[in-house]
Amino acid sequence: MADIALILPAAGTSTRFGDPTQKKIYADLDGRAVWLRAVEPFQNRDDIAQIILAIHPEDRELFERRYSANVAFLGITVIDGGAERHDTVAAALNCLNDDCRYVAVHDAARPCVTSELIDRIIAAARQYGAAIPGVAVADTLKRGDSEGLVVETVPRAGLYGVQTPQVFRRDLLEAAYANRTKLGSAITDDAQLVEALGEKVMLVFGSSTNIKITTAVDLKLASAILQALPKPKREGSAHPFGDEHKMW
Repeated sequence: MADIALILPAAGTSTRFGDPTQKKIYADLDGRAVWLRAVEPFQNRDDIAQIILAIHPEDRELFERRYSANVAFLGITVIDGGAERHDTVAAALNCLNDDCRYVAVHDAARPCVTSELIDRIIAAARQYGAAIPGVAVADTLKRGDSEGLVVETVPRAGLYGVQTPQVFRRDLLEAAYANRTKLGSAITDDAQLVEALGEKVMLVFGSSTNIKITTAVDLKLASAILQALPKPKREGSAHPFGDEHKMW
């Protein structure tokens, strides 16, 4: 059943990308823009009812010139994003269709997500109401001061690097966003807002290949990953996972 809205925040300024001529979501990745690669694994799923892409207002002319045909073919709703990521997602939530009972939020700069990972997250969200992918931290963590000196070594037990897509029951995410002003501006992901309500969020095994494009070098890594991954599944694939998607 198609009851999931996919939101792709793409209104960032790409200050760390290192290419003054373009933003990272519009960079070419094996013949397609990064944002199109991010959409691709979702586009033919039978559980996706709506796709919303939120871009920076200053990109509107460029976006329509380059991608209007793609948007029309894929049936994507394109809106203007806000100053911060959480403002962008809030704007997208105001555009949801009535039949969407769940919301998936996925970084438009994360082009290597697989259908299998999407399956796991959606299955967990349907069971628990909120689910996010995470990868256990493997590196030693150090906390530094303003001068770059090590202050302490941070225990890594129980720490995870969190990815997207993050999937939530719609009413839960809407309540979380209605409460977001109480957290101030230090909001880094959608799960943080749900956690602030006192709701539980299920961690699901993510993937080390589900990288986010931050610098131009990441494009080369993403290209290698895409060439190594199997082709995206074309049929709907929502199915039960029991408890095997859980991290413990």
